[in-house]
Amino acid sequence: MIEHGTPPQRGNNLDPWYHHYAQRTSGLAASEVRALFAVASRPEVVSLAGGMPFVSALPQDLVVGAMDRVMREQGAVALQYGSGQGVPALREQILDVMALEGISGSADDVVITTGSQHALELFSKLFIDPGDVVLAEGPSYVTAMVIFKSYQAEVDHVPMDAHGLVPEALREHIARLKAAGRRVKFLYTVPTFHNPAGVTSTWERRLEILEIARENDILVLEDNPYGLLYFDEKPPAAMRSVEKDGVVYLGTFSKTLAPGFRVGWALAPHAIREKLILANEAAILSPSSFSQLVISEYLQDADWRAQIDTFRGVYRERKEAMISALNEHLPELSWTDPAGGFYVWVTLPPHLDSKAMLPRAVTELVAYTPGTAFYADGSGAQNIRLSFCYPTPENIRVGVRRLANVIGGEQDLLDTFAGTGPLDASQRRSRTSANPPTDLR
Repeated sequence: MIEHGTPPQRGNNLDPWYHHYAQRTSGLAASEVRALFAVASRPEVVSLAGGMPFVSALPQDLVVGAMDRVMREQGAVALQYGSGQGVPALREQILDVMALEGISGSADDVVITTGSQHALELFSKLFIDPGDVVLAEGPSYVTAMVIFKSYQAEVDHVPMDAHGLVPEALREHIARLKAAGRRVKFLYTVPTFHNPAGVTSTWERRLEILEIARENDILVLEDNPYGLLYFDEKPPAAMRSVEKDGVVYLGTFSKTLAPGFRVGWALAPHAIREKLILANEAAILSPSSFSQLVISEYLQDADWRAQIDTFRGVYRERKEAMISALNEHLPELSWTDPAGGFYVWVTLPPHLDSKAMLPRAVTELVAYTPGTAFYADGSGAQNIRLSFCYPTPENIRVGVRRLANVIGGEQDLLDTFAGTGPLDASQRRSRTSANPPTDLR
């Protein structure tokens, strides 16, 4: 017998199961960075958008040799299920990698994940309840925000400047949130060669931020994909180097080896580590034994430190090409000049909208990532992220020249129809490391 009452909710024309999804799926949204990949992969488009490492700088024989040795000597293990925590030998070797950034620890507190992105997912699953607040730099890494919002957290952006996250602003945001009765779960930060801003937090600021976190009982999630990819001077040591109990550290081989292996890790206090292992097993049973063993073999037999030096040289050359092209073609704009990593953060003239301008850029055969992708609240329209890691120096110069044509065309339209007028002399500033930006918004 069919009972009368409220009829069952049905979907819509696009998705018949729309009303069956869990509420948290409302936080899932397509990344503007990922959405660009289909367009940016066209050969005629110069992509300054995606942060894809230049894996061609990795000698193929190093990887092929490691794979061959693994299959000949450990094939049965490599093709089998493994531990939810990861291969012990690789966890020991990761300690050597982290030691380059001042971190000491125990292999028992390292958890291998399917890329550091997976570690972000597991950490969020463990800590975020609906309605919680996550503090993050403004701007912040786009996919981290997607994950946080998918667990129904609110991302509260703390301002940055040329020296990283501003401690005074962090204090103010925490005080305001506490006064409003909000629960801050953790601070997410990329302090070294920040994505997307390219800036690096000073050592003094790192210590002050850690002190603020301790005072307010806030856990720090330190994400560090780029720390070893400095160009000249080493950056300050990782925050985890001086704070073991209040920092969970995320690392990855995606930038210093190759992203296709999908191997990252988390270094966490003991109790958190235990829960990360359980969450890892629940999600994927175990990370890839094959990938872990290949990387372990590579770290054992190859001169991996020299290979990182090679990557540094490749990215330094590309960064210099981008800064030179910006000075030549867009001297009226301002931008950051990173000391490592993959990204330059550009500020457009007033009234221009980076997201609205993107279709015109693609038509002009250049792609970038609009600044709005890096703010949970839709800010950042006056900014763009340019990535110099993948294109050749010549293609970078071509791409920046095309971008200048796009910006010039947009500015001409505004001058003609909106009456904004040309940029005056006070707005024409060239941005270098000697003259760093004071405001990243």
